[in-house]
Amino acid sequence: MRLTSLTLAALLTTAPAFADDRGACIEGIAMIKAELARPAPEALLPKLKKALRVAERELGEGEFGECLDAVGDAKRALKP
Repeated sequence: MRLTSLTLAALLTTAPAFADDRGACIEGIAMIKAELARPAPEALLPKLKKALRVAERELGEGEFGECLDAVGDAKRALKP
């Protein structure tokens, strides 16, 4: 199967976006873990644990956008 130049161009332009999302996902997971290591209100812990569980699962599945959604949920939970 031969790739057309248009398909090849599309693949080459989306690869950096995936790498950026993957990196942001990994950084977000590290942030959640750091927050869980700190003392936090009991009401916050389940939200952070769920966000971490979802983010790690989505990272493993290569669904970086969904991982970033979970990281966003954790960030929103941390806002006063």
